[in-house]
Amino acid sequence: MEDIRKKLNGSLLQLVTFSIDEEEFGVNILKVQEIIRIMEITRVPRSPEFVEGVINLRGRVIPIVDLRRRFGLAAIAHDKDTRIIVIELNSLVVGFIVDAVSEVLRIPADTVEPTPPVAAGVDSEYISGVGKLQDRLLILLDLDKLLTAEDLHRLNSL
Repeated sequence: MEDIRKKLNGSLLQLVTFSIDEEEFGVNILKVQEIIRIMEITRVPRSPEFVEGVINLRGRVIPIVDLRRRFGLAAIAHDKDTRIIVIELNSLVVGFIVDAVSEVLRIPADTVEPTPPVAAGVDSEYISGVGKLQDRLLILLDLDKLLTAEDLHRLNSL
């Protein structure tokens, strides 16, 4: 994998940060359409196990992926901090359930290290790098690799 620092060449990364199971993650803000509170989710029979169901967002049916399940973590009850991050992937709008959204953050690209073999129990194939902040590490997710082409096809057919 190409070193993300060379690819970004001293620029600033603007990220939406969120937590899942005590770990902090970041995604490129340009991929995020909106962040909404958890709402009623309609289950869909025979959907992939990491799919919570679908929601109706202003007349548009959007599949909802539980990132905890996608990462193989134990499910927890949704609470007042639970959010859905709405993202467009390959012309498909998908919502990702996260434990909490933290902040919008700007970090220098040169503070990002290449992906370690295993980070936070998340398969490293989903990770584009790890941002080193003053007092914490931020796992940067590669949203384009989070769902396979087959996953996207199955979500599109929901």
